Parts: sequence; C-alpha cells; structure tokens
Amino acid sequence: ALIVNILSFKLMNRLHSKRFCFCLFFLLTSSCGSVYRSMVFDPGVTPQPPDYSKADGWAVLPGIHPDFLEGFDKNLNDKNADVFYVYPTLFTDKKNSAWNADIGLSTVRDQVRQTAVKYQASSWLKSANLYVPFYRQAHYRIFVEAFSQQGAPAWEIAYQDVKNAFEYYLKNYNKGKPIIIAAHSQGSMHAKRLIKEFFDQKPLQDQLVAAYLIGTRILPDEFQSIEPLTSAEATGGFVSWNSYKMNKIPKNFESWFKGGVTTNPIRWDTQKHSVLREHQGVLNKDLVVYPNSVSIEVTNGVLWTSLPKIPGRFFLAWIKNYHFADINLFWKDIESNALLRVQSWYKKRKG
Repeated sequence: ALIVNILSFKLMNRLHSKRFCFCLFFLLTSSCGSVYRSMVFDPGVTPQPPDYSKADGWAVLPGIHPDFLEGFDKNLNDKNADVFYVYPTLFTDKKNSAWNADIGLSTVRDQVRQTAVKYQASSWLKSANLYVPFYRQAHYRIFVEAFSQQGAPAWEIAYQDVKNAFEYYLKNYNKGKPIIIAAHSQGSMHAKRLIKEFFDQKPLQDQLVAAYLIGTRILPDEFQSIEPLTSAEATGGFVSWNSYKMNKIPKNFESWFKGGVTTNPIRWDTQKHSVLREHQGVLNKDLVVYPNSVSIEVTNGVLWTSLPKIPGRFFLAWIKNYHFADINLFWKDIESNALLRVQSWYKKRKG
C-alpha cells in the first residue's frame, strides 16, 4: 500500500500553483515506481537499539511530552486508561540505503513528534495516558516487491523494538489499567503481531479496550479470540480501515485490500454509509477540526471517502489514495469513540 508521510497532508494547503500541485501529485503516486538505493542487510551497521528504561527511548510518556500536545488536552497525566501507539512509516528517503531508521538522529525524532504524534496519536489523548516508543522502523522500500525479502531482518528488528517497548510498558507503567492499542500502516502491522503474542487468548485480553489497527489489511479471522467491533461501545476487539477516494479501486486491491475488515469510523456499527452531518471532524494541518466534512461508504476492504470539505480541498482532488490521512479524516470521531469505549470498559466491570 502507498505509505505517505503525513507531512504531505500539511503541505497541500500551502501550494499556490498548478505546477506545485502537479509535482506533489507526482510524488505521492510514484513512490512504488521509483528507483531506491539499497544494500544487502548488514547487522553490523544497524542503528543502536532504544533503551526504554530511559525517557529518550520514548517520543511521548505521561509527564514527558512535546508542548504542543497541551493544545489538545491540558490533562495529559492522570487518565484511568493507557494508549500504546505505534507510528506509521516515516523513513522513506529513496537515497538512503539504510534498512532501519536511526532513532538517535534529531531529525528522525522530530519527524515522529511533529507528524505522527501531532496529527495521529493526539486523537487518543483525552481517553488515555499516551505512550509512544521510538522504534527502528523498516525503510519504506520493504513494501516494494524487489526489496521485501532483502529487508526481512530489518522488519524483525522494527518489531522487536515495539515488543520490547510494550514489555517494558507492561512491567513498569501499566499497573493494571485498561489498554488501547493504536497504530497506523507499518505500525499497525507490528501491532497486529503484538496483539497475537500478548492479547489473543491471553489473560491480558481482559484489559483490552480496543485495538485501532488502521491503514493495513486485517482479516476477519486474523485472531482467535479478538473479533471486529461492530458497535460504538463494544470493547475487547479491533477496528480497521483503509481510506480511498469515493468510487475508486486501488491497483493492488487483490493483494493489499480485498477481504480486510472495514470499520465505519463515523458510526462504528454495521452501517455501510455515513453522511456529512454524522461526521465529527477532520483534523487539518492548521490544527483546526472541521466537522461535517466527510461522507463514507464501506466496501470490501476499502473505505470509500468523499473529498473532505476543508480549506485547500481543490488540491486533494488530485489524490486517490487517502492512506496518508486515514486518521486525520476521522480524528474527532476517533477521539469521541475512544472515550466512549473506555467508559464502556469500566461499566462492564462495575456491572
């Protein structure tokens, strides 16, 4: 699937000419066809692993967070639930032949906070204490067939970082609170495996509020005991979707989308359609939430989405794949839903 840095969404409203618009469109739609620099995986040049016992192993911890998060919620440290968030692929430079991101670089760390945390993870801030580990994610070219086998060890390194962070979180931070797993794209792929190893038919499933596995295909029978959630208040299962322009079909539909669970992220039930008046809001690049901006149609493996009614929407008309905005498009809907599911989790325990 096309994995696009969320910065692309921010840049669209800054374009001031058709020429710039065409260039952005070209970049967004040509990622899989361009030539990548690559090399045989060499563990000797793999970046140093994060130390999750130290604060600098985390992009966000309760009490240690970027200042901008206080603009979303003043109370960041005293929630009765936790969210463990795994960010999407940001390591996309075609000239960089490295296989894993170096999280010791300030540019890498800033990108995680200023893109994934600001425009995605912030959606869960009001419902739970936010934990975001840095991890040595695999380079985007691992999704390109010519490089996928070559990069397999890099993928394993990325997952082991996520796993190590989660184990440290469980041992040192969780203290029995209910847990939300939230992720996007590459992050969701790692989170899927995390759920299989830690939650599926395991005692920890009792603490699972919901897993938001967004931006990758999750099959209905992906897990043994964790099922798709089909109501807004349901807990203990997962939701998932892949956003695409209304009435368009991805070229790689058969291999990347077909058969995947497609949640209605506006109603959160089994309805196949939602209209503008039901939509709670897009988080735009200006950090303003625009409600009543999107209507959707649930199809096989794809969430058809209307052109968002936001400033600069003309430039979005050039884009078919809304993967880069899977969370932004439904930012307020996710925020409200996560709050509701946490409340529901506690009600079930009291009942």
